[in-house]
Amino acid sequence: MALLDFFLSRNKNTAHVAKERLQIIVAEQRKFKNEPDYLPQLKREILSVICKYVNIDPHMVTIQLEQKNEDISVLELNIILPD
Repeated sequence: MALLDFFLSRNKNTAHVAKERLQIIVAEQRKFKNEPDYLPQLKREILSVICKYVNIDPHMVTIQLEQKNEDISVLELNIILPD
């Protein structure tokens, strides 16, 4: 019976892992759903301008657009500069 229990418990773990992965994917899609269409292009252009003046790793730049209300949007740019 131990062998049978091993295989049955493994299926439960696999299903649990798949459920967690699906939740992460859905959360990521919700995160990007509210972004305007031009935001990825804006990110690339801002990064290219910054790279002209400072040698940075593109992964050290985060850009977020936050909707305060119907009339106000805030573009937040965080850059970790090299030493």
